Amino acid sequence: MANDLSLSLDKRNQSNGKAFSIIANQSNSSNSIDNLFRVANRYYNMDKLGNFKKTIDVILERSIARGDTLSKTKAYSYLGDFYVSQAVSDSAFLYYSRAEKLYLQRNDIYNLARTRLNKAILQFNEGDFIGSEIAVFSALRAIKKEKASDVLYIAYNHLALIHNELRDYNRAIEYNLKALASIDNKLIPSVFQSKAESLNNMGYVYQNMNRHDKALIYFKDALKQENLKADKPGLYAMVIDNLAYSKFKTGDFDGLPEEFFKSLKIRDSLQLTSGSIVSKMRLSEYFAFKKDPSKSLKFAKEALNESLSSKNYRSVLLALKRLSVIEPQKAAFYTKEYIRINDSLQVTERKMGDKFTRIEYETDQIKSENTDLLVQNRNLISIFTVLGFLGLLIFIIKSQKAKNRLLLFKQQQQNANEEIYNLMISQQNTIEISRIEEKKRVARELHDGVLGRMFGVRMNLDGLNAYQDDSAIRERTNYLSELKNIEQDIREISHDLNREKSELINNFVAIIDKLFEEQKKTYKAKFTSFIDSDIRWELVSNAVKINLYRILQESLQNSNKYAAADEIKVEFKKVDNQIVFKTIDDGVGFNVKTAKRGIGIQNIIFRTNECKGVLDIESKKGKGTKITVTIPIE
Repeated sequence: MANDLSLSLDKRNQSNGKAFSIIANQSNSSNSIDNLFRVANRYYNMDKLGNFKKTIDVILERSIARGDTLSKTKAYSYLGDFYVSQAVSDSAFLYYSRAEKLYLQRNDIYNLARTRLNKAILQFNEGDFIGSEIAVFSALRAIKKEKASDVLYIAYNHLALIHNELRDYNRAIEYNLKALASIDNKLIPSVFQSKAESLNNMGYVYQNMNRHDKALIYFKDALKQENLKADKPGLYAMVIDNLAYSKFKTGDFDGLPEEFFKSLKIRDSLQLTSGSIVSKMRLSEYFAFKKDPSKSLKFAKEALNESLSSKNYRSVLLALKRLSVIEPQKAAFYTKEYIRINDSLQVTERKMGDKFTRIEYETDQIKSENTDLLVQNRNLISIFTVLGFLGLLIFIIKSQKAKNRLLLFKQQQQNANEEIYNLMISQQNTIEISRIEEKKRVARELHDGVLGRMFGVRMNLDGLNAYQDDSAIRERTNYLSELKNIEQDIREISHDLNREKSELINNFVAIIDKLFEEQKKTYKAKFTSFIDSDIRWELVSNAVKINLYRILQESLQNSNKYAAADEIKVEFKKVDNQIVFKTIDDGVGFNVKTAKRGIGIQNIIFRTNECKGVLDIESKKGKGTKITVTIPIE
């Protein structure tokens, strides 16, 4: 009865509960464990996740008691799926890691690769793009000699998503093409709509490249796939929304905004919160273009509220950015909120990345489990294991809280930072330009007004020199001399005001100096800095400046928090056609080979590569650290 889809959900749930009670009272056998897995699958399909977890806990306990490694491994994988559904990423990662290790021991290549892909998707959703990419390639290495079209498809499709997020669109297109080529209709049933998904992903890449005419071709091809709406209504809604947006961007308003609303209706019916937010953001943009500010504001605020309630902070940032455009009078408030949430999001992602790293490390350290002891004391050990694990996890979180390092920014975050930086530059430039214009205006007033009138007075006095009495001549001579002096003084003032004595304030240098001042005020270490005046910062792109600023922040953080340095030195020098940036400290030092696997150093490496630069790290334990970044000036 639990499998009879014609019955109501409540009746099927009751039948499945009875089946669980019967099987749970049976002796511990491989047959009973198999039946419990069937019960668990039914609970999962009925979205009864609490009962699903309860069933898997029983399976895990029985599997350990029997020494059934296969069932235990499968149970770990199921627990990973459960915690994914609950958005508890660290617990999901832990159980996937345990399953991965056991699949590796059993040489179960297929399930090993699938588990690594599950980990990769989990890391991607938490913003750990580098970790996610590493996990995907680990899965591909595992199946390189196997025929597993579905694994290849998922891997290439996921790599395309990663590189699309990183704005490496050529690589994203390359992996999407590989995903399409890997589809085997015999091994991958059409119900999965793999081709439609890849076509949509390909169109989305071109959409991000602002090549909407090209994107439309792929979205239309995706909609041509048979039974797409019935098989995958969520994907169908996504394709419609993408198609409508690209049509809007190309100036084709046929069927708009009806297609946007159609997609939104499907997403709302399926409770696809993230998709609903995207639809509303695009409707806001559409109505803003159509000069309907009330509707534009309505959908933007709905998107913001849904993003906040679902804790989708990336969407919160996008909604705040849109609202700052719609309501310029509140732009300062929205910008402040944007910066606050963006900083909080970075910290959260950094913590999650560190937590994933620790979980993998701890999982690798586990050598074996004492099965006999678990059989004799399974109830007591289960309680103490859970409590001990929670205590250890809390202890690790607290002890590592002060040592968290910055994660690699997603390219979207980097662009957001660049926009904020550009806003700061623009504001400072506007003030400076206004100041210069005012100086020029005063100069013109002095030169054309005052000097002209005074010159006329001097000419009139010259004309009076015809009178030759001594008193008049002396008086006129004194006036003329005084007027000439005043004229010369005003002319000098006019020229000084009109001449730009120096270039515009170098905004980047000002921002760096502010960071240096904060360093001196906050930390006890002796700090010295040097910025070469020959560097023409106006020739350096904002992207390079932002990367340099973040590398400097990371380096100072490492010197202050981890190196315990007494003296820190920072240099920016121009050598030939390059900027050479150095940070030197006399701290405790570290093993460079080991540290390069850390998130902080990976972040510095990534940003240096983004600038097409060269990174050199010199450090030994007890002998301080020297970081040199050489970046060409294009």
